Amino acid sequence: MKPLLESIALAASLFVVTFSTVLHAADPVAIDVYRDPNCGCCKAWIAHLEDNGFNVTDHVENNMSALKSKLGVPQELASCHTAVLDGRFIEGHVPAADILAMRPQPDIIGLAVPGMPAGSPGMEMGDRVDAYDVISLDQNNDTSVFSSYP
Repeated sequence: MKPLLESIALAASLFVVTFSTVLHAADPVAIDVYRDPNCGCCKAWIAHLEDNGFNVTDHVENNMSALKSKLGVPQELASCHTAVLDGRFIEGHVPAADILAMRPQPDIIGLAVPGMPAGSPGMEMGDRVDAYDVISLDQNNDTSVFSSYP
């Protein structure tokens, strides 16, 4: 019985090492983030993206309203910063996992976390965590809840 358990343990550790290597070997996801020069939470959200494997190009933008309009971000979905990935917008404090989950869904033209909810990535405030939704916008300009937190 002991050799069988040792074999299982060895196989499991090899799987973990291999899986970990595959995850770290993946190329970082390139994303452009546009932010107001005076916004601190935008920098915190950028750090969240970088901690989750994104290669961020940080653009300081003085006219965020014009940029959001150009990218097709509806006013009701607006937040402080806007990112562009694969030609689609990411508005506000969207978690990195949701951005990655959006990528294989071509009907989605953007994701947004309207406002600035406490506890969302970049808006950490100690133990305070407000409930919030990540909203998707499709090619027909229809919105739906992509995910909910907490």
